[in-house]
Amino acid sequence: MNTSTKERIYTVSEITRDVKLILESSFGAVWVEGEISNLRQSPSGHIYFALKDQKSLLNCALFKGAQRNVKFNVENGIKILCFGRIGVYEASGQYQLYADRIEPRGLGALQLAFEQLKAKLQKEGLFDQAHKIAIPFLPVRIGVVTSPTGAAIHDILNVLSRRFANVNVILYPVMVQGENAAGQIAQAIDDFNRLKELSHGKIEDVDVLIVGRGGGSLEDLWAFNEEIVARAIYNSKIPVISAVGHEIDWTISDFVADLRASTPSAAAEMVVARKEELLSGVRNNAVRLNTAIESMLDLLSSQLLSLKGAYVLRQPLNVLIQYQQRVDELTKTLSVKVLHTVEMQNQEFKTAIGRLEALSPLAILSRGYSITRKLNDERIIKDAGQLKKGDEIITKLHKGEVKSTVGG
Repeated sequence: MNTSTKERIYTVSEITRDVKLILESSFGAVWVEGEISNLRQSPSGHIYFALKDQKSLLNCALFKGAQRNVKFNVENGIKILCFGRIGVYEASGQYQLYADRIEPRGLGALQLAFEQLKAKLQKEGLFDQAHKIAIPFLPVRIGVVTSPTGAAIHDILNVLSRRFANVNVILYPVMVQGENAAGQIAQAIDDFNRLKELSHGKIEDVDVLIVGRGGGSLEDLWAFNEEIVARAIYNSKIPVISAVGHEIDWTISDFVADLRASTPSAAAEMVVARKEELLSGVRNNAVRLNTAIESMLDLLSSQLLSLKGAYVLRQPLNVLIQYQQRVDELTKTLSVKVLHTVEMQNQEFKTAIGRLEALSPLAILSRGYSITRKLNDERIIKDAGQLKKGDEIITKLHKGEVKSTVGG
């Protein structure tokens, strides 16, 4: 191919570099709206995806360092606003958007993250009622996980001292908002549980945990929406009361906890009964018990007086004599009945013997008959043909036997 000496020949790298310069200088930082598709995450942690609308696709890259600003899970199908700069990946010659910030279109980023985590943990069963532990009726020690300087701890202590001053409170100070707050809260819950395991159920253990803080915006309360806190509450062998924000505020911790309180003050009211109410209940029960005992004593006294005037207590010997006489009468009656029964049985026995004697072969012999059998043979001779000359026979008479020999 012939080329003019005035025509410049570009290399691929030169063209790519020039296009990159033009794009980057023309657009700079931009906001782009679209729907996420073709999402993939590299082993290095970088996320690559495409933004699409009805006609076109724009490749995007979200590097690992920029992901800390993204509160929700980046998923296919989510419509987002993506802020970044247009650039060219020179190795492939493709232009793409290098994202610095991502916000969901519609729901706010935090609200979307809240809904995503809520759905995930609910599917795993972390909210199931069957897993929740009952709050003890009157705990000896209460562990509180909150800020040492916030209003929550002061509200809790005020309510507890007013309701039941004898209860002990152990404060585990933590940050309740900010980047490190969730880790500190989860660590506090784990530490309380480890202490319980190491002490093997001694009295120094806490019986229940209150985890929370005062009110604030969604961003202020966000530490209690973190997965690490939710799992720490779920894994706790000590029952947990979640007391985050105000009555209208709901966090992931509220769903996982064994009991949700609308405010820290409400948590303190839930965890112990009012001492005056308990004492009043004890007094009422004592009065009812005394009344029941007095009624029972009156009834027993009345029964004792009735028994005291009874004939058996006034004349015990006469009663004994009467019973002895009754025994004699019963003995006499029994003897008569026994003798009568014996006589009846004796008569029946004699009758049975008479019948047997009438049927006995010996009775037949007494009338002149005899029984003949061969010697050493128990069979009775009923026919003369059974005998032959010389046979020895025995004839049994009514009295005695006769031995003889058959002649010719």
